[in-house]
Amino acid sequence: MHQVLAALLRGNSTHARGLQSRFDDVQDAQWPEAVTVCCSDSRVLQDHMWGNDVPGRLFTCSNIGNRVVQRTDRGEVVSGDVLYPIVHADTGLVIVTGHTGCGAVTAAYDGLTGDESEPAGISHCLGLLRSHLTAGVELLPDGADRTESINYLVEYNVDRQIDRLRASDEVPPETTVVGAVYDFQDVYSGRRGEIHVVNVDGETTVEGLKADHPEIASRIERLWEY
Repeated sequence: MHQVLAALLRGNSTHARGLQSRFDDVQDAQWPEAVTVCCSDSRVLQDHMWGNDVPGRLFTCSNIGNRVVQRTDRGEVVSGDVLYPIVHADTGLVIVTGHTGCGAVTAAYDGLTGDESEPAGISHCLGLLRSHLTAGVELLPDGADRTESINYLVEYNVDRQIDRLRASDEVPPETTVVGAVYDFQDVYSGRRGEIHVVNVDGETTVEGLKADHPEIASRIERLWEY
């Protein structure tokens, strides 16, 4: 472990040398342009997937299954991690980004279709996913194999997180909410590492999305229009 830590710290030294003056404008406050909600996965490089190396530009959140909800004594609410920049920094764009082959969606799918055996903390997170995926499992097309089913449910999960944001009284109605999928398994038609937009403000049809957002039409694609 010490060798790994030493290598990481050497990498941080390189990082710090390149950012000496770039924190000047954000040392005392932050006004991020977007909140990104991604899955906690070592293969999902949150800033790098957007080509971003600007401090203060993106407010990045990650958790198992790119969820926007947490469970409280009031029931399910939009997570404070996501709400913080919206409420306190006037951030007007939220991007929920799933990814192909998501392990959290896979585990939730297995829990709905078979058995689940996970530690309590992981089981809690998966429970927050399962409640939103149950109807999606029932909608899966006949003949879809396991891999296809999971990637369909990745999109379905993103859609449900967008629904939750749009339904919340705590998220200002003028906030733009976008759903996307990061592909590193050659599932979509683009290159590995490309992000595909699957939902904007609740619109999920490819035809509708391209009509509404022609400037990003080449990056709009869905595997499953249910």
